[in-house]
Amino acid sequence: MADVQFRVHYDFEVPARVLWDELVDWEAHAAWIPLTRMEVEPGDPTAVGATFTAYTGLGPLALKDRMRVTACDWDEAAGSGTCTVEKLGPVLLGQAGFTVESTSTGSTIDWFEDVQVKYLPGLLAPVAAKAGAAGFKQGMKRLAKLLVERHAS
Repeated sequence: MADVQFRVHYDFEVPARVLWDELVDWEAHAAWIPLTRMEVEPGDPTAVGATFTAYTGLGPLALKDRMRVTACDWDEAAGSGTCTVEKLGPVLLGQAGFTVESTSTGSTIDWFEDVQVKYLPGLLAPVAAKAGAAGFKQGMKRLAKLLVERHAS
């Protein structure tokens, strides 16, 4: 089992609340994370205990990533929020999450993954971390473009 950790920081040209609302709409992740589809249990997606599953990949080669919200809080006065999920397997265990903050030009996100990857030899952890960070950075670029297009005046 490999311990894989990475962080991605990305700046957006939309208000923090717009970014936050998109990020906690778990089903919407499929629009900006390549080769991903989502299954979300009914209910408040930000409630502690809410669950959802991401399938990333093609057909039988898709990675099943079950998650449960452990904390998810938006502070309207500060224009910031933090959300953390627990990874429940079957391949990824650990936690992931993000912080969204307002900036003078829009908003910013700090995304983190701190997971153990079953079946991956430990010596491949640095490669998996770089690949994961690159994938999420590409996802953030797609999300930024999507949000600007949606919210252009």
